Amino acid sequence: MGADLTDLMNVQALSLAVPFEASDDEGRSPFLVALGERVRTLRSRRGMTRKAVARAADVSERHLANLEYGTGNASILVLLQVSQALQCSLAEMLGDVSTSSPEWLLIRELLERRSEADLRRARVMLGELFGAGGGNEPVRKAHIALIGLRGAGKSTLGRRLADDLGYAFIELSRDIETIAGCGISEIHNLYGANAYRRYERRALEEAIQIYPEVVIATPGGLVSDSANFNLVLTHCYTIWLQADPADHMSRVAAQGDLRPMAASKEAMEDLKRILEGRSAFYSKADLSFNTSLRPLEESFAALRAQVRRDLALP
Repeated sequence: MGADLTDLMNVQALSLAVPFEASDDEGRSPFLVALGERVRTLRSRRGMTRKAVARAADVSERHLANLEYGTGNASILVLLQVSQALQCSLAEMLGDVSTSSPEWLLIRELLERRSEADLRRARVMLGELFGAGGGNEPVRKAHIALIGLRGAGKSTLGRRLADDLGYAFIELSRDIETIAGCGISEIHNLYGANAYRRYERRALEEAIQIYPEVVIATPGGLVSDSANFNLVLTHCYTIWLQADPADHMSRVAAQGDLRPMAASKEAMEDLKRILEGRSAFYSKADLSFNTSLRPLEESFAALRAQVRRDLALP
């Protein structure tokens, strides 16, 4: 089962300043409620069902459900109390990498409470400082990466765009399978998610290095790995192909794959949560383009015009 198919089958940053007290209406700790919301957001962003996460974490599905709904694990409250007693954040007490040295703490202080625009500028400047920023903007724009969930039109519009520009076209999932010597589902089943991300990074690096001009259709879950997504953003002109949830479902079904809808009666809600969880990442693209607004031919014409305008092509 591919990474994009997993998307269909299945509170932002937790504030550590939440006081340790119970909610008046439900008798739940606001801290545990916020923690549960973050767990659900992260699970949705990765396109994983609760059962899959529970199995991977070696905990019961009931235990994970309690955690997501803010009714357990009580031991986290003990950790919160200790961190408050030590007058430090819970992240610092647990050894978050951004608290591991004085320099990390000073950098974090500089970045805290900055706007998204400021943080983006800082990320780009750091990439350039350490040689990871792509450097040559014309070269970056010669590598076009399409991101978004399955059913958004990455393959269909990507091929047409590549033909129109005279670029090569690749589906990164196929390159991942070639490198691994087996299908996406076998990679996950035999070697796990970490191995899949390594294959994904290798395929992405090879695509960027080998092709002087290329359109790359990426797996929907690529944004779940910050290292791989950062590689895309810094070395490729990135386009987020969006679509309405109903269109995602109907397009996958039109391809003959009915498993997402057959597997879960809540498939549409799962899909909406995945989109909600990943939208903040997808929106980092250079261009956002909604493929639900027009028929295929009109969509391609509009996308072609926008891309040629952005890339300063005739």
